[in-house]
Amino acid sequence: MNGAESLVRTLVGGGVTVSFTNPGTSEMHFVAALDRVDGMRCVLCLHENVATGAADAYYRMTGTPGSTLLHLGPGLANGLANLHNLKRARSGVVNIVGEHATYHRQYDAPLTSDIEGIAGSMSHWVKTSVSAADVAVDGAAAITAASQPPGQIATLILPADTAWTEGTGPAPVEAAAAPAKVAEAAVEAAAKAIAAGGRPMILLGTDGVREKAAALASRIAEKTGARILGQTSVARMERGAGRVPLERLPYPVDGALAATKGITHLILVGTTAPVAFFAYPNKPSLLYPADAEVITLATPAEDAVDALERLAERVGASKTAPKLTAPGVPDLPKGALTPETIAAVVSHLMPENAIVVDESVTTGRGFFPYSFGAPQHDWLQLTGGAIGEGLPLAVGAAVACPDRKVVSLQADGSGMYSLQALWTMAREKLDVVVCIWANRAYAILKHELANVGAENPGRKAHDMLSLGDPDLDWVSLARGMGVEATRVDTAERFADAFASASRRKGPFLIEVLC
Repeated sequence: MNGAESLVRTLVGGGVTVSFTNPGTSEMHFVAALDRVDGMRCVLCLHENVATGAADAYYRMTGTPGSTLLHLGPGLANGLANLHNLKRARSGVVNIVGEHATYHRQYDAPLTSDIEGIAGSMSHWVKTSVSAADVAVDGAAAITAASQPPGQIATLILPADTAWTEGTGPAPVEAAAAPAKVAEAAVEAAAKAIAAGGRPMILLGTDGVREKAAALASRIAEKTGARILGQTSVARMERGAGRVPLERLPYPVDGALAATKGITHLILVGTTAPVAFFAYPNKPSLLYPADAEVITLATPAEDAVDALERLAERVGASKTAPKLTAPGVPDLPKGALTPETIAAVVSHLMPENAIVVDESVTTGRGFFPYSFGAPQHDWLQLTGGAIGEGLPLAVGAAVACPDRKVVSLQADGSGMYSLQALWTMAREKLDVVVCIWANRAYAILKHELANVGAENPGRKAHDMLSLGDPDLDWVSLARGMGVEATRVDTAERFADAFASASRRKGPFLIEVLC
């Protein structure tokens, strides 16, 4: 058994059973080992950013790290944008990155690079195996590192000769630590803030926006009058009828400041104090009052449910009923396609237990209120701001949960960053409905141009924000990747297409001209 097979058997034995791959020459022995070992599903991705984004959603939906297989430093570099998003989502992954044979590196071949340096910018744990005897043990350590709460990026660099040389066989994997319980002092500080007579707000993130934690936060809010809010971008939120109608902190600075205006205490659960995505002239970076007291009840790595249970007991809210949403969806609209009519169609026709992947950017900012009473579903968002993760997230979610319909709400400009994901959907026959919001512009950047105070933008500026001349043809792009597709231009036609796509199995794309 060579080093590559020893590593694959270690991965499978440690619960890493999916590999999102884009291999090259240096990884061929690992590829061959995948054929010899049962239990590892291999999903080929035609760009590394699809592989890393898919691994992000896989972890969000399973709580177990998958793996990626990437080709040398440039292959890893191609996947860094979605590793950034994965890190901000606090997901876990084991990256296997091929490297030149140990004796070959000294010759500075064209693909030689500082892989550890590249990996270190986005990884919590990085190691290069130095011999085939180390590969399995290093792989086991990578799994343990990736599984640390709330999830970490572990990158194992595999020189080619450590893969083809005789190895040691699989190594045992140490169990990851459970999320730590918060100190009693944190609970007391939060309870004191709520009882102080001001205007406290509980801001939730990571596991804090999941169903059980959100219900506990709602009990506390109903009992004490404290406000609850989710962070702006959430990795995974469980929503719909019978669940807490949790709003999120708005993305625009003015909206966020309005949402937090007047609060005296900011209690953090699974998140950090909110800041603006960017600096803007004459606007603050902090999205809460400067004189508000910030209290951390639970960090993202700590047990949010236990912390909220103890806080609920401390403030007498354990038996208080949470505020839950009654079933109810908007009527199907007619006429023009607008953000409002689009939201009404998606909410009205939402499949039961769907996984919604939202990279709507501008078009979808108002979708949340329409879907509070929709059938129960999970909502996944872009967490790190690096656009181009929506379609890869849909791939990973569909691989993780093959029995659930995935609904991808995708802006057209950011979709072009990783449209290769459509090919993977077709090859793997993934059950995904992709809705492309074809406004044919980087619409969010048009708003940002004004927000940063750029005056009198001319033709060159506007041309850089337009996706016209020529218009993107998403129906042709999808069909070229093996995905059936249609184009709609009214709310009625969108409703018909979305309903039909939701009933069928397999990938389908709807280009929505809006």
